[in-house]
Amino acid sequence: MNLELKKRIITSIVLLSLLFLMYLYSYILIISIIIITLISWIEFYGLISKIFSTEKILLFFCKATSLTYFFFLTGLILYIESEIKEFKIYIIYSVLISITSDIGGITFGKFFKGKKLTKISPNKTVSGSLGSFILSIFLIPFFYDHLNHHGLFTLIIMTFLISLSSQVGDLFISFMKRKAKVKNTSNLLPGHGGFLDRVDGMILSIPVGFYLLNLSI
Repeated sequence: MNLELKKRIITSIVLLSLLFLMYLYSYILIISIIIITLISWIEFYGLISKIFSTEKILLFFCKATSLTYFFFLTGLILYIESEIKEFKIYIIYSVLISITSDIGGITFGKFFKGKKLTKISPNKTVSGSLGSFILSIFLIPFFYDHLNHHGLFTLIIMTFLISLSSQVGDLFISFMKRKAKVKNTSNLLPGHGGFLDRVDGMILSIPVGFYLLNLSI
């Protein structure tokens, strides 16, 4: 096991432990969400500053738009936590789909290899994308009792769409990094890169998941 993989495993354990504590304690969730959002936006701002360094108007537009979106996403999570806790399961499910999509993409991609998915991110393959969908579907039995008002077929479709949105979010940040000519958004998380590298899929999957899962309520 190389040093980089060891760092990745240790960091993953720390992040999963934090996620568990965020689920148990509201104050940890609130503080963590604010800090992660702030750091992620700073990292995103670093990317767009490199990409649009000579285009001040575009830079200002991207800065304002991204800040508004990050503010909306943080506000949505905090509102659910404080006012409608019964919907918290939608956030958790969407986050876990994003995590399993990431794991499925890496695992299936490395094992099956095959055709590249896109030029945006040369490490991503069609088999990895399929693995993301497949592993996400395996979450359904663990959450079906909480989400069975949708029906099994509808829940499968929703899970597929949430996984797709997570992959799109991942590809978007990969595209931004490629444009900015950087490998990682920062070096804050050993073996993983920056916070934005870890939450890129969640940035899109959380609002999409909340909207879809809330449709029939």
